[in-house]
Amino acid sequence: MNLPPLTQRFVLHFGEMGSRWGINRTVGQIYALLYVSAKPLNADEIGESLNFSRSNVSMGLKELQSWSLVRLIHQPNDRREYFKAPDDVWTIFRTLAAERRKREIDPTLSMLRDALMEQPSVAEDIHAQARIKEMHEFIERMTDWLDDVQKMDSATLASLMKMGSKVQKLVEMKDRVKQVLSLQKDEVKNGNV
Repeated sequence: MNLPPLTQRFVLHFGEMGSRWGINRTVGQIYALLYVSAKPLNADEIGESLNFSRSNVSMGLKELQSWSLVRLIHQPNDRREYFKAPDDVWTIFRTLAAERRKREIDPTLSMLRDALMEQPSVAEDIHAQARIKEMHEFIERMTDWLDDVQKMDSATLASLMKMGSKVQKLVEMKDRVKQVLSLQKDEVKNGNV
């Protein structure tokens, strides 16, 4: 590779991790290079930097474009196509979440909905359908939450993540306030106040 040491280490790591994330090493390395690059790169620059063939670079860029992880950019007075990864990590997170949902979660939800529409006749299937219903409800709840997260701006998301387990305390406090208000309402209703 024709890269500075830190960049090369990052690119190699992303290539290794790519196979664990369901993409090939080449795609992972191309994405990593575009992510850390200070400027948009064309296919020849990518191939030269990573020592990849032009066809491998083209296929990798098409894969990244299908995931909406790179943008095509045209430079003035240059007919070549340049590519750039989003600058904002939250944009990358949102894109990956949306694409993974489309490719993995939505088909699973569809299958689960179909399974819930069936009328099981044997005990094993009745049990299986009850478990499928639990899974469906969980995934629906998670996708609803993800939809809400997708609508948040980056600063709000960062603040939410920084809160960590403090969110649980906030929810517990909200529940306690609800209980107190309910008790007060009962007291008023019973004429004890």
